[in-house]
Amino acid sequence: MNATATPSERLSELRAGVLRRSGVVGADLRQQLCELYDRWLTELFTPRAGVALVAVGGLGRREPAPHSDLDLVLLHDGKVRGLAELADAVWYPIWDSRIALDHSVRTPEQAINVAKTDLKALLGLLDIRHIAGDAGLTGRVRGGVLEVWRATAAKRLAEMKAMSKDRWSVAGDAAFLLEPNLKDSRGGLRDGQALHALAAAQLVDYPVWVRDAYPVLLDVRGELHRLAGRGGDVLYQQEQDGVAAALGLVDTEHQQGRDALLRNVNEAARAIAHALDLAWRRIESTHGSRPGRRWLRAAGREVPNRVGLAKDVVAQDGEVMLARDADPWADPALTLRVARAAAEHDLPIAPFALERLAAESAPLPVPWPDAARADFLAVLGAGHPAIPVLESLDHVGLLARLVPEWDAVRCRAQHNPVHRFTVDRHLLETAAAAAELDANLDRRDLLVVGCLLHDIGKGFPSADHSVTGAEHAAVIARRMGFPAADVATIVGLTRHHLLLPNTATRRDLDDPMTITIVREAVGDSAELLDLLHVLAVADAAATGPAAWSDWKAGLIADLVHRARAAVRGSRPPAFAPLDDERRELAERGELAVLVHENEVVVAAPDRTGTLLRSVGVLALHSLDIREASIRTHAAMAVNRFVVEPRFGQMPDAALVRSDLARALQGELGLADKLADKERTYSRRPQGAAYRRPTILWFDDATDATVVEFRGEDEIGLLFRVTSALEHAGLDVRSARVSSIAGAVVDAFYVTDRDGKAIPVQARPALESELRAAWPLSR
Repeated sequence: MNATATPSERLSELRAGVLRRSGVVGADLRQQLCELYDRWLTELFTPRAGVALVAVGGLGRREPAPHSDLDLVLLHDGKVRGLAELADAVWYPIWDSRIALDHSVRTPEQAINVAKTDLKALLGLLDIRHIAGDAGLTGRVRGGVLEVWRATAAKRLAEMKAMSKDRWSVAGDAAFLLEPNLKDSRGGLRDGQALHALAAAQLVDYPVWVRDAYPVLLDVRGELHRLAGRGGDVLYQQEQDGVAAALGLVDTEHQQGRDALLRNVNEAARAIAHALDLAWRRIESTHGSRPGRRWLRAAGREVPNRVGLAKDVVAQDGEVMLARDADPWADPALTLRVARAAAEHDLPIAPFALERLAAESAPLPVPWPDAARADFLAVLGAGHPAIPVLESLDHVGLLARLVPEWDAVRCRAQHNPVHRFTVDRHLLETAAAAAELDANLDRRDLLVVGCLLHDIGKGFPSADHSVTGAEHAAVIARRMGFPAADVATIVGLTRHHLLLPNTATRRDLDDPMTITIVREAVGDSAELLDLLHVLAVADAAATGPAAWSDWKAGLIADLVHRARAAVRGSRPPAFAPLDDERRELAERGELAVLVHENEVVVAAPDRTGTLLRSVGVLALHSLDIREASIRTHAAMAVNRFVVEPRFGQMPDAALVRSDLARALQGELGLADKLADKERTYSRRPQGAAYRRPTILWFDDATDATVVEFRGEDEIGLLFRVTSALEHAGLDVRSARVSSIAGAVVDAFYVTDRDGKAIPVQARPALESELRAAWPLSR
């Protein structure tokens, strides 16, 4: 340490030294930072009568992060002269060290009065900790603020809860996010601090499991700050590998380090959120009417507070409880009866009931008794009220006892921005969505079980989670006691849950082979086909808004209609004839453009370059192509494009035709204009590299080969791809184009110039040529 260093330089050097110490993480890091700040502030502060320096916030709680603010209060008795100079002597060295500072100067009475009117300030002052000076002042504030809080907490609970909900509406739920906000998300650090405040008001006890969960988030936040070199609370994906490594979470055969990190964060957040939910329920039952009690009132009169719901299951004070004589060990099916009662009456299970069931329940016989299976199906059939019930079972380990495979997907992240939930929550959401869909099905029981298990394979190492999941689904369904035919249906739902959406959006529905693919997967079972249809809808609803659209819904419905006819014995139709509108345009023999609602039809001379120039002009007019049907008639290419306006409005048909005419004559400078548009509107950072695209080949089409591109979406991407296809000497017969959450899956039915399928031996060279056309960076 430089002996002539200023206080600010000394603080910077000391902190940097702590952060450089290898192996100092978690609680050790927080302790060393806390000791460093305390010692430096004590040395800096000039002791004077009637003055005290105190810490609040993170430093007050002894949990500073490497780059978090210092929250300090200078307390005084109102009689001190030169107070401003004394404060500046502390604040300025902190500012000069470039550490963020939140500061105030108050008398104890002022601090207590602020606590009476400002809830945020009160909650911060609950963490007050003495650093230096007159400890009596600190004690007066601590005692006075705590007295105010305990006297007024009941009246301020609504405000406190509203503050939490406002945070959650912005930061989301840390239990399910790929990039959680460690502080402000639901289940984050602020919720842990809210529990501490409620406990300080003597309204609830501080749950023991939160004492384990809360430090997990602190540990991650500390390494996030250290790695990023700055303050911040969002665990961005690009930081996760480094944070995981710093915390000793390394890649294994079955799990990447960042997945282990996210699982730890998700589990900790889920535990904190669960504790806060329990706390609010308990407080509301004591300090006000609860929504859960409304059903206990009938015809304006009170009914008994303890109401029987099922054998040995009762409702009391808005919660589902065990009857006094209930014996979980002698009654293995009791857990599912409790869960059914809770889901059907939309009531939470009392914490003590959960603890008893977890500690005392006997395992269910295998296969399950019919009554137990019926109760489980009733839980799933309740829709969204089943989700908190099943998650409460999961919290105490009961769900994994019923379905041991569940632990493999518990809190498992999905590294796809289209997904809004972890795998386990996604499965619950899918089952709930399916239960609430108004579908005319005979076997809704098989549907909800299939929905619950459709992604179970994501918890196990596999190249194809559908295949692995089907194997596990068979074991689970047999354990539950389903007969063989029902097991086969559940397995089919798991194995083929992606069949309809993938086929509908990537294959030409007019190709008879497309219908044959579906027909071979479902066999003779129209029932399985209909169940898969509802599963596809529910799966998309549970995934997120980007996974569904009217266009996709229409494609899947059309595919199901055609496949159902095939299952019932009708022959798959041959390629559909050209519709009257496109035939008429072709027979005119001139360039024409028709613009309908979300559809553009282009008729142009059938020659090389027509397709790529058509899609280029549409991109220039900010139209995202979702589907393309390429046909020829009377020496004319008559192409139909299903489109979505990127900025909400369809273009003028005459303007599109004018630009297309110029493009076909080579007068528009199409490639340069698209490059300019991409530079203007791209969301990618300048110079950022594109991920290498995936190119797949399929031979399941009629008289053509399907080549599928999977990569990152951009304005003008389809223009580049079709340009590469035509440059490689391939004719595009039809296409299915889809873009979800920044990723594209574009499937093209191609032939060579002689109209023949692409031989296998020619594909490597073609693939190299296609990849060469892909941009390396922007």
